[in-house]
Amino acid sequence: MSEPIPAAETVIFGAFDRHNFGDLLFAHIAERMLPGRRLRFAGLAQVDLSRYGGHKVEAVSTLARSCADRPVDIVHAGGELLTCNAWEAAVMLASAEHARAVIGQRAAWRSAPLEWADHHLGIRAWAPYVVPRECFTHTRVLAFNAVGGVDLDECEPGMRAQVIETLAGASDVTVRDVVTQQALDASGIAARLLPDPAVMVEALFGDVIRARIASEPVASIRNACPNGYIAAQFSADFGDDRSVDEIASQLDMAAQSHGLGVAFFRAGIATWHDDLAVFERARQRMRTASVHILSSPNLWDICALIAGSRIFCGSSLHGRIVAAAFALARVNLLHPVLTSAQSKQAAFAATWEDADMPGAVDITETAQAVSAALAIEQARHERIANRLVHTYREGFERLSALLA
Repeated sequence: MSEPIPAAETVIFGAFDRHNFGDLLFAHIAERMLPGRRLRFAGLAQVDLSRYGGHKVEAVSTLARSCADRPVDIVHAGGELLTCNAWEAAVMLASAEHARAVIGQRAAWRSAPLEWADHHLGIRAWAPYVVPRECFTHTRVLAFNAVGGVDLDECEPGMRAQVIETLAGASDVTVRDVVTQQALDASGIAARLLPDPAVMVEALFGDVIRARIASEPVASIRNACPNGYIAAQFSADFGDDRSVDEIASQLDMAAQSHGLGVAFFRAGIATWHDDLAVFERARQRMRTASVHILSSPNLWDICALIAGSRIFCGSSLHGRIVAAAFALARVNLLHPVLTSAQSKQAAFAATWEDADMPGAVDITETAQAVSAALAIEQARHERIANRLVHTYREGFERLSALLA
């Protein structure tokens, strides 16, 4: 009599092994969208981010060894996974104490990228957040769910080739913007469009987040801003004096024009994300009477601050998407060294939102864009939010069927 085939393990894989609130959301959304199923959450590192509202995450290299005797379904949960190289991943996973040392390893990585990745991350890959079938002994389904790769054509040829080879062996590939879709199509990969999973945050967690709005620390900020506030954020790479001066001035103009306060928050605390000290520098330059900084890195506090605002204004794509999910006005800030064509924020907005809505703007245009976004009627915001939820649910059904 033959031995029974063990049930397949379902591995939800992504960059929720570091603190970026969008990535942390992906694990929660996958959990809700796949009810009644035992899920294993995996990243490149073993880490427990539950203190921030995240998950306990297993290292994919260790998990692959423990699952050697059973079939595995691997779902890449979302995010700009296709263009994150091994050195960048290692830097963002490094502790504050060790980040500088890892940053100094860039030349070593470039000279032997696969060997370096294997040594530092336990996976021999240019793009370690793109897990191939061969990572697990018995891969049944390999899926990529609403992933991004706006800069794929700019990546090293070896990295691009490895990503395309892995995607060619996938069971299902969906991407979150037309720019990524076109880049893959040119390489022979037929990918369907699917909105970023975070469009589901209000539909799945609206009650949790609204309760958080009424609690500390967000409640105090709302009480201090009786006419509402701008939920503001920008990553640490905007931290030069000229950019901070400009952002502070523009937020002052926007706040004064609409009688609003300003509340800064961090969309991520991993290396190269956001920095409280930079926000404090901006606050000190501002004339607006009510300017606040949310220090909490908790996922649900971040969502609550955005959901309780009048408008989101910042560099975070997921700040924009959470605002859109709650039918709020939103504006993305474009880093001074980038163009709209290089921006995942602009790509997402152009793919899923109305053409005349502000996308990613130069920081010198912040106040003007905030006014334009606030002038858009609420019914349009609600229509877009509902359309995104419907489109995601419909598209996700194909992945659910594969995993059945």
